[in-house]
Amino acid sequence: MKQLTVERWGLLELSLPGRTGGNPFTDYEIRGRFTGEKEDVTVSGFYDGNGIWKIRFMPSFSGAYRYTVSGTFAEAESSGFFTVMEPSARNHGPVRIAGEHHFAYADGTPFYPLGTTCYVWTQQPDSRIEETLRSLKEARFNKIRFCILPKHYDYNLGEPRTYPFEGTPMDSSVLTKENFWEFTGKAEGNHFDLTRPNPAHFQHLEKCILALQNIGVEADLIVMHPYDRWGFSCMPREADDLYWRYVIARFAAFRNVWWSLANEYDLLKAKTEEDWEHYADLLVRNDPYGHLRSIHNCIPFYDHTRPWITHCSIQRQDLYRGAEYTDEWRERYGKPVVLDEIAYEGNIQHGWGNLTGEEMVRRFWEGAVRGGYPGHGETFLNPEDILWWSHGGKLHGESWKRIGFLLDVLAGVPGRGLRCLPAEWDSVCGVPEDPELAERTGYRLYYYSFMRPSFRDFRFDDSTLYHAEVIDTWNMTVTDAGDCRGRFRVELPARPYMAVRITKR
Repeated sequence: MKQLTVERWGLLELSLPGRTGGNPFTDYEIRGRFTGEKEDVTVSGFYDGNGIWKIRFMPSFSGAYRYTVSGTFAEAESSGFFTVMEPSARNHGPVRIAGEHHFAYADGTPFYPLGTTCYVWTQQPDSRIEETLRSLKEARFNKIRFCILPKHYDYNLGEPRTYPFEGTPMDSSVLTKENFWEFTGKAEGNHFDLTRPNPAHFQHLEKCILALQNIGVEADLIVMHPYDRWGFSCMPREADDLYWRYVIARFAAFRNVWWSLANEYDLLKAKTEEDWEHYADLLVRNDPYGHLRSIHNCIPFYDHTRPWITHCSIQRQDLYRGAEYTDEWRERYGKPVVLDEIAYEGNIQHGWGNLTGEEMVRRFWEGAVRGGYPGHGETFLNPEDILWWSHGGKLHGESWKRIGFLLDVLAGVPGRGLRCLPAEWDSVCGVPEDPELAERTGYRLYYYSFMRPSFRDFRFDDSTLYHAEVIDTWNMTVTDAGDCRGRFRVELPARPYMAVRITKR
């Protein structure tokens, strides 16, 4: 027999034949137990169609393991052994919370989430999916938010390539830009069997998750959302539970998965707080790997102090301000703040979708220097209604070109991330989260936003030698401003979007 091997934090998949009579999705169950020297994990499997049942496992340690697969899906148990090898160079494991407000991979490598949103990029033609992956890599985004379920909204009235359940949709020829809201959140005219997930839909999503993993991008999966004309946003509890369990069984073993319970949870009018707590309980109990978990708002925030929430996924509540509240939200919730929607660079009619590139970059720097992690979006009008925010493809704006520069700056911060220095009142100043490290390195990152000083005076102690640099966040340049001590002046070009970085020599 061939010896099974898998990397630490890789994916071991066992495919087994089993029963198909009746409804395999509801009539039978499959479980796998995976035992090594340092862990003993039991997971649920799933029916993958065509008589094939699957179990997936992500080992957290290297060494020798044993597996046992059982359940009513087959007449007898099956068992065997496998070896977990050390991870390859680009495999750092799943992302975890580091300290209180930041992130790191499981191997300790710091992670600075600077992501984007492409809600249904996975539902596009293969050529556009490949184009999206190239764009993500070029822009150096390291996280992408997208939906598991299809989406019905402005600029997105077509049918998806697949549906999550077996069945047929309503006749979409009746849809127009004028009447599409009439069909939102309704099931009339659709004929889906909510007891039978469509394996092809989920198989395709898995290919996309793996493609993201291969380019170092985290897959922030939006499990539910309100923009729907198929009835998936208002399924009964039994169908929701089947859907959630199926999704967890299929995706939890991928190391680059994050869970977002919902996009704009407060717009899902058929769901209550008790529903969300129920889904969270299902997730916590059935995901043995403890992937990151969040829930995203339209207007009111969910209570991010809830213990199952690992980090705040925030959409700004104010028309203009959002990133400016980052340090307040950090203090209020005691968790990392991910600004998943600070509005979008674009030119559509909606107030959330017509920022300039300069303003998007300003919000990125404002949020990052205050100790948070902003998210990008782009909504430029297109004659074919192909907008990055929903469909992916090509990026047409200017802000995406400047994400990698900010990522490099964050990677140069001593320790794992920034916090806002409250002593500064007329500028924003970020220092290393660890106070001892901040004192030892003297690292300070001042950001002047839309202000445009021609110089800034600083006053430190007379004995310590410091070094100053001027950072143009828009033009992506770093200019040496020399060594300094005591009272000194840094000359600036009287342009907006400038920063000054000061460190001890």
